[in-house]
Amino acid sequence: MSGHDHLSLCLCDLIRLLWSLVLPCVYLCLVLTTTLFLLILGVRAWLQMNRKSRRTRDPAPAVAFFHPYCNAGGGGERVLWCALRALQNRYPEVRFVVYTGDQGVTGEQILNGARRRFNIALPRPVQFVFLKHRLLVEASLYPHFTLLGQSVGSIFLAWEALIEFVPDLYIDSMGYAFTLPVFRYLGGCRVGSYVHYPTISTDMMSVVRERNPRFNNADYISSNPLLSAIKVVYYCAFALLYGLAGSCSDVVMVNSTWTLGHILALWRAPNRTSVVYPPCDVQSFLSAPLEEEEEEEEEQKEQKEQKEQKEEAEGSKCHSVVSVGQFRPEKDHRLQIRAFRKLLDRKGGSAGGRETVKLVLIGGCRNQEDEDRVLMLRGLCQELGVADRVEFKLNIPFDDLKKELTEATVGLHTMWNEHFGIGVVECMAAGTVILAHKSGGPKLDIVVPYEGGQTGFMADDEDSYADAMERILSLTPSERMEIRRRARQSVARFSDQEFEASFLAAMEPLMGTLER
Repeated sequence: MSGHDHLSLCLCDLIRLLWSLVLPCVYLCLVLTTTLFLLILGVRAWLQMNRKSRRTRDPAPAVAFFHPYCNAGGGGERVLWCALRALQNRYPEVRFVVYTGDQGVTGEQILNGARRRFNIALPRPVQFVFLKHRLLVEASLYPHFTLLGQSVGSIFLAWEALIEFVPDLYIDSMGYAFTLPVFRYLGGCRVGSYVHYPTISTDMMSVVRERNPRFNNADYISSNPLLSAIKVVYYCAFALLYGLAGSCSDVVMVNSTWTLGHILALWRAPNRTSVVYPPCDVQSFLSAPLEEEEEEEEEQKEQKEQKEQKEEAEGSKCHSVVSVGQFRPEKDHRLQIRAFRKLLDRKGGSAGGRETVKLVLIGGCRNQEDEDRVLMLRGLCQELGVADRVEFKLNIPFDDLKKELTEATVGLHTMWNEHFGIGVVECMAAGTVILAHKSGGPKLDIVVPYEGGQTGFMADDEDSYADAMERILSLTPSERMEIRRRARQSVARFSDQEFEASFLAAMEPLMGTLER
């Protein structure tokens, strides 16, 4: 036998060996795939039977909102309650359900909280499905690979919600995109989503790629090239999965131009995606007159301005700088406190000095983690020597919030790439001079020129924030008044009424399927 023939026989034997190994693997994969497919079909059929049984008892179609933190006091919760109010008014024959993870409260208490915090009362009750495993989506449960952990946790939480109640239409109103395929493919539901903030974005990947330390990029990772490279790969893989999950949505609503750009890049559903600005209770703030609007005569206005200028010169007038936002790490309250410290240092030699300005931090605490963060911020105030000029006001009623904002001189916002910024709009409507982060929604949608004039100020680090605050406080009352009036006029496009009209228009294709 020649060497060539011997080589051919060896290759044939090798191919037979490989085929004998591969064939069982292929067979096993086919068996597992078929079993999984049949299991999914069986689960779907069982859930469909549950829905038919429910419709037999109550023929009204059901729309369910997935909002595990519906009893919190943030802008996302305001969207939820305004959306429910709009749908209930338009579709009185439809049943509405809210999946929540809030324990230790009743549905009535949740609705009373919405009325107290947001001044929103629903025309009729909604059904609450209380989920027992909200811990699965808590960031604290996943010290590493947090995005992946929370997303996988949301799948299990969605399964718990689905077996408790199978709706006809499912709306994710909190940003858990991985729940969408669960309800669509297992529950057989039409699905929609309102996206406040993309779970992953190209900006986040750029932060890691450029090894820039941020709240979501620890120093030990940003300083290590290998760990940074691994995290970039992890983010890219996660972004692919996130896009696949989000693309399941029949209707996609996003809250700003900034969010729209990222969602279009990741979910790739331009024909199903629209911008629906979140509802801001601007009318409640606009009803409070600006100080000088109460003066009818020009002479009285001049007298008032002279009085204020005299008070500021003597240091007897105290200006408040007010921040509104939940006590979450991305809100960057540390930046606010550090910038305020620099402002106080600059005012140390002026008339009245530190006593002419104070910082008021207003926000909601969702859980123990947020409360611990407030304790840390109080400690930072002590460390920087500004505790006597900083006030914390937690979970305050709407009337108290309105009072604080209408009496404030500066509205402060420091979140990098804030998706929208309801607090920014509220500050502008209340008549404060807004100072917002130069990024995201505030930069693209809110603090933009109106009728050719300035509506506020922007900054992006401690020095620029201190500079801007100093500049705002140095303006004359009439100069501040001009900016305040223009800002107020510009935010009418973010009213509850504008949101309801846009939201109902976006939801009409889905709600129409219920009517049929």
